[in-house]
Amino acid sequence: MKETAPGLIMVFTGAGKGKTTAAFGAALRAVGAGWTVRIVQFVKAPLSYGEVEAARRLAPALEVVSAGRGFIRDDRGPSPEEHRQAAREALALCREAREADLLVMDEVHIALHEHVIDLEDIIAFLDERPPGQTVILTGRNAHPALIEKADLVTEMREIKHPYQQGIKARKGVEF
Repeated sequence: MKETAPGLIMVFTGAGKGKTTAAFGAALRAVGAGWTVRIVQFVKAPLSYGEVEAARRLAPALEVVSAGRGFIRDDRGPSPEEHRQAAREALALCREAREADLLVMDEVHIALHEHVIDLEDIIAFLDERPPGQTVILTGRNAHPALIEKADLVTEMREIKHPYQQGIKARKGVEF
């Protein structure tokens, strides 16, 4: 771990678009500064997203692991227990990323909100992380305890979205 200053806890939350995008931007900046970055996606399944494809070009400095099983409230998808197991595996991957200067816990707030991971486990992880490691937690519905614990909290607020005009998600913009 290169960082010697105390690591920060950052929360990117809110109903607006851009939380994961902001975290990937921070990851890009960190790699440019010579940091090692790990991104663990708690909900997203291992699919081809533009940001994941771009990150592969920056390996080994930037590594992304999509540990989720996809949408949690999809009755056709994985069972609640499969989502819980995936979240436990994602947290284990975070614990293994002790060498990372920056760790992004992508969509962890959704995993907490949907009760597939316990708040106590996330707080314990944050308390036990290496002192110089900065952690970014993303997703809607950030728990008040994590907002309180964070050094920085940014809320993305939707004002206008192309979906409202019938414009579908586009490769290179939304994924």
